[in-house]
Amino acid sequence: MTLSPRPAQTTPGPLTDADIPAYVDALGLPGLADIHVHFLPEPMLRKVWAYFDDAGEHYGQEWPIEYRLDEQARLDILRGFGLKAIPALAYPHKPGMAQWLNAWCAEFAQRVPDAIHCGTLYPEEGVGDYVAQAVADGARLFKVHVQVGRFAPNDPLLDPAWGALSDAGMPIVIHAGSAPLPGEFTGAARIGDVLARFPLLTLVVAHLGMPEYHEFADLAQKYPNVRLDTTMCGTDFTEARSSMPSSYVERLPDLQDKVILGSDFPNIPYAYAHQLEALARLDLGDDWMRDVLWHNGARLLNLAT
Repeated sequence: MTLSPRPAQTTPGPLTDADIPAYVDALGLPGLADIHVHFLPEPMLRKVWAYFDDAGEHYGQEWPIEYRLDEQARLDILRGFGLKAIPALAYPHKPGMAQWLNAWCAEFAQRVPDAIHCGTLYPEEGVGDYVAQAVADGARLFKVHVQVGRFAPNDPLLDPAWGALSDAGMPIVIHAGSAPLPGEFTGAARIGDVLARFPLLTLVVAHLGMPEYHEFADLAQKYPNVRLDTTMCGTDFTEARSSMPSSYVERLPDLQDKVILGSDFPNIPYAYAHQLEALARLDLGDDWMRDVLWHNGARLLNLAT
């Protein structure tokens, strides 16, 4: 494999959230296309935050939530950063939750004009039907979390859902890597099995697939519709736990059209600006940053430019 040479110059990223609009403007971008943002029903969100409050026990590392704010404040902050469309990624951890979450996501999209109508799924009877219904109802983005859901993505129960999503060209943000904790079904092998059966599936592998960086990059280069999102990658917090190999950074120029900005807002233990700054300090050039921060995500989500 021939690797592209690194460019000579990258505009330094923003050091504070207040610097983000000027940074985006300096790159000549109309905004940010962040594909990995969470909005949840409030009772569920409080449970998620409570889990992170005990991160020292779960992960051996504290995880203070940076944006523990009410829903309207979080929406206003994202708009201030320059997000032109706001995902509301939600995912179930047991059977019977997905349809309830899909109904909530549809309601959220109705009352938040710049929200992206999202959906989710779980391997259970009827999953193909309710996924097809969510697509028919206007969902534009799906979220799947293999580790939290504790299910195999290649479970035959999911075949009707994967088929419906593939036919619809639906982007699916999928957390399948083994960070921050490995699970029984995490890793690239089962995702490879899904793609072998549904090769046109539009999967967006969260967190660049960390720590299986290379394995998921191989899938992105093999299958035309597989992308990778940047969520938490390269940040000081993540590098202390799951450092990105230099050999992987050297591959990123050749993945320029495959990488999409993701943040995990609001459930991050640092300022949003730090994600942008961490990507900029990879020193892959302003054209790479423009594609990652806006163009790739905007094309996938059909955002106006």
